[in-house]
Amino acid sequence: MTSPSERAQAIRAAGYNTFLLRSEDVYIDLLTDSGTSAMSDYQWAGMMLGDEAYAGSRNFYHLQEAIQEYYGYRHVVPTHQGRGAEHILSKMLINPGDTVPGNMYFTTTRMHQELSGATFVDIIVPEAHDPRCELPFKGNVDLSALSNLIARVGAEHIPYISLAATVNMAGGQPVSMANARAVYDLAHQHGIPVMLDATRAVENAYFIQQREDGYAAKSVAQILKEFCSYTDGCTMSGKKDALVNIGGWLALNDQDLYEEASNLVVVYEGLHTYGGMAGRDMEAMARGIVESVGDEHIRARVGQVEYLGHKLIEADVPVVRPIGGHAVYLDAKAFYPHLDQEQFPAQALAAYLYEDCGVRAMERGIVSAGRDRETGENHHPALELVRLTIPRRVYTQAHMDLTAESVIDVYERRASAKGLKMVYEPRYLRFFQARFERL
Repeated sequence: MTSPSERAQAIRAAGYNTFLLRSEDVYIDLLTDSGTSAMSDYQWAGMMLGDEAYAGSRNFYHLQEAIQEYYGYRHVVPTHQGRGAEHILSKMLINPGDTVPGNMYFTTTRMHQELSGATFVDIIVPEAHDPRCELPFKGNVDLSALSNLIARVGAEHIPYISLAATVNMAGGQPVSMANARAVYDLAHQHGIPVMLDATRAVENAYFIQQREDGYAAKSVAQILKEFCSYTDGCTMSGKKDALVNIGGWLALNDQDLYEEASNLVVVYEGLHTYGGMAGRDMEAMARGIVESVGDEHIRARVGQVEYLGHKLIEADVPVVRPIGGHAVYLDAKAFYPHLDQEQFPAQALAAYLYEDCGVRAMERGIVSAGRDRETGENHHPALELVRLTIPRRVYTQAHMDLTAESVIDVYERRASAKGLKMVYEPRYLRFFQARFERL
């Protein structure tokens, strides 16, 4: 643990950006669940069995078999992490001037789409933008909005539909099976493929099991495979659900697309049987996939997130409801109604939380949303959030209790909070490296 003065100095030196803090200065690290989970003894044992051959590693074939069995896709191209798969997919399918509809943007996904010349259009249900709405499947696609978009721009200008499950920027909200099926049917009527961001699809499957009629008696593994069957491929960051520190994949059903992706991965990532990963990392991910779909594991994982969320709700702290699968999201607009969104209230809240007791969280608001490519003005998302992201198999209930106490303390002092001004802004994905000063 560090002292309040040490933390005040550390966050000031980091430009009030929690990404720029040194991990040694952080007590409870809730920045992300990406690559921060604890691997099991079974996974560590697999690390000792790495086949580090440049071509045809046996670990690749283990990984391929696990993805085919639990996700159901025919072909697998490994990548160093999820954004490597996003890059290849965008390069392969998008032409300049295209439109990519999706159920709320994600930062790296939209960036790859835009760098390839596409425009992202949000087609998530309107309730997703209301943090207080208790709709059980706030990640659903608005089917009317999708139909209208297809009619307006033409199916030939939509290379694919980008479907995220769960939806990170909406608060970790799930997509229902019925909605995924309807999106797939509508897209295929127009010859448009559906590409899944499967980063947290196991968590999405758990919510379907818990909330959707007809799935309570099915296993998470069965639900996951059915859900993926309503898509044509997926990008995956194995650093989340698959319980590893690095790695990802692009999975496809179409043979021609697979051959093109296998060619592109050699240019940008590595040979098509390692894709930027060591053999030992592919083995750990193959074993992590098997563990991730266990009902007991995912129930405990989501249960810990819900435990923290409900403690905050009981204290009347404003959070996104219902509680998502991987994080609790604080509603910074409700925390600091006296701060204009241009004063970066979520960024300010994350800094205050760190100063209070060393908990590191992440901004998910105007800073993450970036700027309009045409006007240069800041995007103003309806949701201005701070994400408390829970790594898998890392923290105890006591850590969650301390985190809740700290959030409540910061909330009780909310009236004195000050906003921020941005003093350094990178060209791309500014939330990673931007620097601020307190007003």
